[in-house]
Order: sequence, then structure tokens, then C-alpha cells
Amino acid sequence: MHAFDVLGDPVRRRIMELLSSGERSAGQIAEVVAAEFGISQPTASGHLRVLRENGFATVRSEGTRRLYAVEPAPLQEVDQWLDGFRQFWSGPLDALATELARGKRRGSERSRSSQSNSSDEGDSQ
Repeated sequence: MHAFDVLGDPVRRRIMELLSSGERSAGQIAEVVAAEFGISQPTASGHLRVLRENGFATVRSEGTRRLYAVEPAPLQEVDQWLDGFRQFWSGPLDALATELARGKRRGSERSRSSQSNSSDEGDSQ
């Protein structure tokens, strides 16, 4: 299965979001996605299996629990593929950052100017 096929499913994307904060048990994951998506535990397990079989998640046993974690390699492959498209948002975001910085400088200059004026007025009274 291609990476975008795996990540194209909103339940699997949500599972990956949950795993991005650290290891989670299959039960914890199933509980969250069942509440959010209205799916059964076996359906949640099926999504975990797809993530595991396609290399996006690893699993280890701890007693009776199965703990899942993110496997970064396929995400790095997706990131590399996206490199060819970053030009479409990096330039505009850089320009936005520049404009925001200019606005902050102008705002702080105005603030200093008005503070200076109000302290001058206090001196003349």
C-alpha cells in the first residue's frame, strides 16, 4: 500500500497523531478512535494492523498489553517526496513572516512614540 493510501484514511491519521506524543496501548487507541469516529474495537485493530504492516507503526508486548509507536522511516519518505512541493508554500510563508515582523516593528515604534509623547505631556503639567 502506498504511503498516501495508508495516511489517506482519517482514522489512521488520527492514530498517527495519537502516537506522535509517544507510545500508546492498543486499548487506549481503540477507545479514542471509537469515541471520535464511532467505530468498533475490531475495526480500530484493523487500522492498527494496516499501519503496522505498512511500516508506519511498531508494536511491542508488555505483559498482556500491545504498545504501539510511530516508525519514522515512512514519514521521512513522505517528507522527502513533499520537498518538491515546498516551494508552493515556503515562499509565501516566508513573505508572511517578513510582513508580520515589519508590523511588529511598526507597532513597537508607535508604542514607544506614544509613551514618549505622554511622558512629555506629564512633564509640562
